[in-house]
Amino acid sequence: MAVRMAAAVVVTLAGGGADTRECGLRPPSDPAPRSNNTMSTGRVRTKKKACSSDQSPDNLPLRSSGRQVKKKAAEAADDDEEASEKKYRKCEKAGCTATCPVCFASAAERCAKNGYTSRWYHLSCGEHFCNECFDHYYRSHKDGYEKYTAWKRIWTSNGKSEPSPKAFMADQQLPYWVQCTKPDCGKWRQLTKEIQLTPQIAKTYRCGMKLNNSTKTEGSDQCSMPEDLRVAEVSDHWWYSMLILPPLLKDSVAAPFLAAYYPDCVGMSPSCTSTNRLPGESNLVKLEHLKSVPNLTVAGMNKYFQPFYQPNECGKALCVRPDVMELDELYEFPEYSRDPTMYLALRNLILALWYTNCKEALTPQKCIHHIIVRGLVRIRCVQEMERILYFMTRKGLINTGILSVNPDQYLLPKEYHNKSVIIVGAGAAGLAAARQLHNFGIKVIILEAKDRIGGRVLDDKTFKGVTVGRGAQIVNGCVNNPMALMCEQLGIKMHKLGERCDLIQEGGRITDPTIDKRMDFHFNAILDVVSEWRKDKTQHQDVPLGEKIQEIYKAFIQESGIQFSELEEKVLQFHLSNLEYACGSNLSQVSARSWDHNEFFAQFAGDHTLLTVGYSTVIDKLAEGLDIRLNFPVQSIDYSGEEVQITTADGTVWTTQKVLVTVPLALLQKNAIQFNPPLSEKKMKAINSLGAGVIEKIALQFPYRFWDSKIQGADFFGHVPPNSSQRGLFSVFYDMDPESKESILMSVVTGDAVTTIKNLDDKQVVQQCMTVLRELFKEQEVPDPVKFFVTRWSKDPWLQMAYSFVKTGGSGEAYDIIAEDIQGKIFFAGEATNRHFPQTVTGAYLSGVREASKIAAF
Repeated sequence: MAVRMAAAVVVTLAGGGADTRECGLRPPSDPAPRSNNTMSTGRVRTKKKACSSDQSPDNLPLRSSGRQVKKKAAEAADDDEEASEKKYRKCEKAGCTATCPVCFASAAERCAKNGYTSRWYHLSCGEHFCNECFDHYYRSHKDGYEKYTAWKRIWTSNGKSEPSPKAFMADQQLPYWVQCTKPDCGKWRQLTKEIQLTPQIAKTYRCGMKLNNSTKTEGSDQCSMPEDLRVAEVSDHWWYSMLILPPLLKDSVAAPFLAAYYPDCVGMSPSCTSTNRLPGESNLVKLEHLKSVPNLTVAGMNKYFQPFYQPNECGKALCVRPDVMELDELYEFPEYSRDPTMYLALRNLILALWYTNCKEALTPQKCIHHIIVRGLVRIRCVQEMERILYFMTRKGLINTGILSVNPDQYLLPKEYHNKSVIIVGAGAAGLAAARQLHNFGIKVIILEAKDRIGGRVLDDKTFKGVTVGRGAQIVNGCVNNPMALMCEQLGIKMHKLGERCDLIQEGGRITDPTIDKRMDFHFNAILDVVSEWRKDKTQHQDVPLGEKIQEIYKAFIQESGIQFSELEEKVLQFHLSNLEYACGSNLSQVSARSWDHNEFFAQFAGDHTLLTVGYSTVIDKLAEGLDIRLNFPVQSIDYSGEEVQITTADGTVWTTQKVLVTVPLALLQKNAIQFNPPLSEKKMKAINSLGAGVIEKIALQFPYRFWDSKIQGADFFGHVPPNSSQRGLFSVFYDMDPESKESILMSVVTGDAVTTIKNLDDKQVVQQCMTVLRELFKEQEVPDPVKFFVTRWSKDPWLQMAYSFVKTGGSGEAYDIIAEDIQGKIFFAGEATNRHFPQTVTGAYLSGVREASKIAAF
């Protein structure tokens, strides 16, 4: 009987190995005789051979009768059929498309190759290993057992998942796949088993490259070789569902960030040196050690970059758990809800790469060569990485800040480019959104009413050697703050503000720190009582914060019998003025129930810093290259038609698909822009439930630093008000030059004091401030200032405020309601739309990023 064996299609690679397309095999119709049973121990039980071609019935001895010939022929046919059945075995995994599996391991001497084995072990629809190779590693008397047990020890000491033989094969024996980097090729090739894939190989590989000696042979036909048929199947949804084990990346860039986690719980292989601990160190010891280091940072990286929560850590803004998918991630990628390992592996890798170098846009090409994982699943990882990277880019998790890209390098694919957007307002929110949309490839125009950009960011650079912010200049909490990110991108250093703040009384005496601490304790205790009181209160039961504080204070005095001294009463007034500074309003207008509504969300942790170069440095860079039209106040927005029409004060009508409104809350409250149809009653109620807070600033430059000897290097000092009526009048003074070279002080006016100075001219305000300073430094001569400014934010027709607060009877939900888009056409951004981070430039910036993401997704 002729032997006809259907061999696997083999593509010989320059790496020296064979690329076998097991899914393309067909069982032979007339196989050669072979042993019919392979025991799990590797022993072979033989069976009588069927007739060979030279023992056909025609060649039997002549004395055999015809009946005998027929009988023997029938027996031979039966044996032939049985041998055929035994020689080939399908994968028992339901749904596996491999009709004739091939063993990728080739580890055992009796490896089944593409022949018969008593059992196929399925890793994916294109990757199987035979029972003989399983025994080779799993049986203690076999040669491969020691290698398997050594791997198992490492895996068990580092990882959490089971160190099964399948995990071993996937982690150690599967061949790597690499993509040709030649622009007109891009085919995937399987490397030979002995070759270890590295980022450098993945970055430079081309078809025909000899990897053993790092030289390459260029041939015109290398890229013309056909791609393995299994590659095309990897893209199908069902292929991933048939994957037995999720991919665990080797030597991931994220490893240094995630040293406290089980590697296999965050998408990394426990067998790699990058995820190994010191010898003998247990998981418990490791985690306990890291509890004492809450702000784990990576060597050489900005200390404010902490994108991942550490175990047992919480309440840190813009931080993700590396072992859990966020809700918006689950919504975008529901296919990973059952097993998120692949998503987490790629998301964590992308985040780590971004924070490793945030000065350049992170592209799929820059990520691909860092995906090191064995098997066909690497192809799937590369495909999924692109989807995940685009999602993270759109959400502003990466590729954000002051990055600027060329038109041929837009950060999102072409399907996002078919939109036009007009943004009303060139403050931090508007510029953030415009920068994002521009980088996405979306056409955007900004209409700004004023003759400058920045909104409530306005820096005065006329003071000698120092930039003084008329608006924002302090960054509150730098860990993961986008302002810290942009400073890193610009190479700007932020000055950490010290904690020391001496309270100086009028008369020049520095208050005993123990008195300050005691009154600070009582003040915070009052606020704790407010927190308890509001737990079961509705909005209708809300009262002014100032009124509730006074009520609690009186009850405490009455019940405790404690009498505060006159000085202690004054120090309490100082702390109340600080609270009014935080709220931007007199406490009689602020909600006792919701005054600190945002504290229920994770806030920015870490240092408070002074942006010595001024926020305008960041703002100007955000605006670079954008289409900004100054002196174009918007009067009306008509979204009743298919497209939106905007009319500016000069009568120009602008037509666009979508509009982002970023004007201050005060302008929305006063209907400075007419909407058609009008804004809903719900939205207007939310707009009016918030307050448009006002604070003013004063800056003074002196001929010399008269305060140095008393303040002794502190960044600021406090003014204890002589009575409650003067609370908020220059309550804190900031030294604007951390290097102590220039002589500039800046102070704030808050609460009722804002009304006090409203009708005074600048010189009168300066005179009042100098009276206070001369009282605080009474023991010495205080010179007249040589230069000064006084802000008038409340009188600016296009701003009219500093920042928002929740009025009595309101709630934090109002921020979310204001932020709601209208019909997918009109969007809203600004600090008064950011429930998590209101009142800050950071909050305004993030609201712009948020809306850019929404606009791009529509």
